[in-house]
Amino acid sequence: MIIVTGANGQLGRMVAERLLKVVPAEEIGVSVRDVAAARDLGARGIRVRRGDFADPDTLPHAFEGASKVLIVSMGTTGEAALRGHRAAVAAAAAAGAKRILYTSHMGASPSSRFVPMPDHAATEEALQRSGVPFTSLRNGFYISSAVELVRGALETGVLAVPEDGPVAWTAHADLADAAVLALTGEVLDGLSPALTGPEVIDMAGIAEILTRLTGRPIRRVVVSDDDYRAQLVTRGVPEPSADLLVGLFAAARDGDFAPVDPTLADVLGRSVVRLEDFLKSAVTPSR
Repeated sequence: MIIVTGANGQLGRMVAERLLKVVPAEEIGVSVRDVAAARDLGARGIRVRRGDFADPDTLPHAFEGASKVLIVSMGTTGEAALRGHRAAVAAAAAAGAKRILYTSHMGASPSSRFVPMPDHAATEEALQRSGVPFTSLRNGFYISSAVELVRGALETGVLAVPEDGPVAWTAHADLADAAVLALTGEVLDGLSPALTGPEVIDMAGIAEILTRLTGRPIRRVVVSDDDYRAQLVTRGVPEPSADLLVGLFAAARDGDFAPVDPTLADVLGRSVVRLEDFLKSAVTPSR
């Protein structure tokens, strides 16, 4: 049985639904914190069990009979995330999984200034120590995040964010397809290459794209990290979240998300989603 964790989230849900197209439903299980929210998957024949990384006692039942487990990284950071990821790795190994897969990030590094990246690096160390064959899917930066970062600019015409760097924006759909291939085939062993979109684009480039798509000028303005953080907090963003976003721009300046790699397109055997095409569908009215 293939177990997918986090199947109520965007990436985990995509993986579970795509697995249904290539694997019998009775060979798929999902581990979720909220069983009721995954009721529709259960109605389609998928085994749905409660599994909470923060409550390790729930994981043996959730992972029972696992041949492979996809651990979708938590939305938290720091020690809570590490405890949860390590508990999931240990539970997958104890369940007898023949391979453990994990949704890591192309920027995974102990020294990154973006808070989730050291967590990913530490989880990869736990995978290497587990004694079980593993695949760490070093996903490119989620393209949907670009939409969230520019929402204000669509209203004001000004994209005011800190100094940044090029980012290889990557679509959830492409990454979900790659995860399914890794779960069902023999691709992407160990630490994967960066699984990225086809190009790197910085905030100035995104402003140019938005100008073309919307037909109105979108001006990119550089603000200091401190001013940006203060603006976020003033708008009600919790301080830890504001710090995380400031760290995102600092890591981009350091080049953490810059390399473009052909592996994702090669594994999929097709072109992958471009940022401009994604933004076109996300920010322009459908006709």
